[in-house]
Amino acid sequence: MRIIALATLRDFWKSHSDAEIPLRSWYTLASRSDWRRPADVKAAYRNASVVANNRIVFNIKGNDYRLVAAVRYNRGMMFIRFVGTHREYDRIDAGTV
Repeated sequence: MRIIALATLRDFWKSHSDAEIPLRSWYTLASRSDWRRPADVKAAYRNASVVANNRIVFNIKGNDYRLVAAVRYNRGMMFIRFVGTHREYDRIDAGTV
């Protein structure tokens, strides 16, 4: 998958240094994957949640953080739409962010 907005991840781990290694690991796995449908994502990330509008919510660092990505399976692309704490996640709508 081609991951769009790596800078979003970098900006986040600058202020949450404990998230850097888990986010880099997520990025490495996701960018090397060839996910064609939500089931492919779930096979790699059992705790990922598929939500509306081709959004996937990933639990990062033992569920300390959440990452929301918009996926375009037919183009092999993921757009980072949100990364944050659970408190921040609770204030958004993952299906529209």
